[in-house]
Amino acid sequence: MDAETARDRMLAGLPVTERVFDAAGVATSVWEIGAGPAMVLLHGGIECGGTMWAPATRGLVAHHRIIVPDLPGLGRSAPVDRLIPATFAAWLLAVLDRMQLRRPVLVAHSLAGSLAARFAGAHSDAIGRLVLYAAPGVGPYRMPIRLRYHAVRFSLRPTAANAERFDRFALHDLDATRRLDPGWFDAFDLYTRSRAAVPHVRRTMKRLVTDQTRPIDQADLAAITVPTTLLWGREDRMVPPAVGQHAARRHGWPLHVIENAAHAPHVEQPQAFVEELQRIVGALHQR
Repeated sequence: MDAETARDRMLAGLPVTERVFDAAGVATSVWEIGAGPAMVLLHGGIECGGTMWAPATRGLVAHHRIIVPDLPGLGRSAPVDRLIPATFAAWLLAVLDRMQLRRPVLVAHSLAGSLAARFAGAHSDAIGRLVLYAAPGVGPYRMPIRLRYHAVRFSLRPTAANAERFDRFALHDLDATRRLDPGWFDAFDLYTRSRAAVPHVRRTMKRLVTDQTRPIDQADLAAITVPTTLLWGREDRMVPPAVGQHAARRHGWPLHVIENAAHAPHVEQPQAFVEELQRIVGALHQR
């Protein structure tokens, strides 16, 4: 199985519409599916890009129009010199405009969650609801040494063995997660490793980790006026729930926790993730 076949396998069974268009000067790959209230899913720092959302999309599509862009420099999207907040904001505003999205729900995972929080502080009027999902920048954060070790090792040599070491740290139970859909997980592993070998993807990942693990200025977080909720995996070792708990206390944002999952509940516990996200969206609509 080659890389593109692996990517197709990750999206198998989802009748997505895919397109590539210019967004603020970035050739951006986007796929979408479904009808109803719009929900934009932003993947975290993962080389394979938005295909990582496929397991949860199967449940979300019953209720929403799902839009999934690949961040600049990851997945199939072209790179930028550096994905700083201003560049990200221009890119995301262009994506929203091109997709004709008026104040959608924005769900942003991990490093993209940090970017999305910075974006929302300046552009709350562009989104209707914000879900910050395991975002390191919203509270005091220091990258665990084991995470740094596994990430550097995988970046230098994206082999199957190094990918497994990283996944065993990132996920609560790698073996149980793989058993949910072995074919999907094998495709994810292959496609992620193939993208990790691309020089601009490697550069993007390195810069994202450096920039988006830094705490966001509290004044910028306080400037967020859109209804905001935090979502975390109980067993997250990469970005511990204490980061979210700090942000919840400081800003009054509700914190929802998914049990038996670590940094990627949308892959580890997709049904529980979908149910929790639906509760969040329902609660936000009532505010």
